[in-house]
Amino acid sequence: MNAGETQRKPWIVGVSGASGTPYAAAVLRALLAAGESVDLVVSRASRLTLLDETGISFRDAHWRDDLRAWLSLGADGKPGTFDTDITGVRHWSAGDLAAGPSSGSYPAKGMLIVPASTACVAGVALGLSKDLLQRAASVTLKEGRPLVVAVRETPLTGQTLRQLVALDDAGATVLPASPAFYAGATHIQHLVDFVAGRALDAVGVPHRLYHRWEGELGGARTD
Repeated sequence: MNAGETQRKPWIVGVSGASGTPYAAAVLRALLAAGESVDLVVSRASRLTLLDETGISFRDAHWRDDLRAWLSLGADGKPGTFDTDITGVRHWSAGDLAAGPSSGSYPAKGMLIVPASTACVAGVALGLSKDLLQRAASVTLKEGRPLVVAVRETPLTGQTLRQLVALDDAGATVLPASPAFYAGATHIQHLVDFVAGRALDAVGVPHRLYHRWEGELGGARTD
């Protein structure tokens, strides 16, 4: 790094195999719109979900084209809804356990797992590090950086609930992907953006994804 050059310090975004790829897309778009750098890890299981939910096959060799196509989609699956500059994104293969985010010395602001499957929750809670997504999450916790786990499953078993408590005890923010209906949503994208906005609230990244509660006469609640 040259003298005076600012070191890149990204947010790591992990996408696991749970249903809810529009949540991940909304978080990615908002981080980039806020001028943040992003390191992206898309798990093997999530690629199958992405294909099912969007028809997009996410390929390591063509990740830029595939990411642009994915982020252009609205929550209703209509293409061309968004135009996102992805120059701030760096992609790491989920199988690359020698990647930057696998080390605590790699500079990162924190991590968001959106959506988080119960298998991912278990892997992180137990410290399995079976792929880069889980390893990066474990590193985030051990380094004391913010970790948001947007779990997307219902109902939850007692085992998963105990694992979520373990993550909370370790310092993670457990954020169920539960959209609110009091914020004046008139479109599915509004519900998706609410969850994405709450995830960004948890790590202090500014956004304009939903209307905030300002009192009984002022607007919609955010809790």
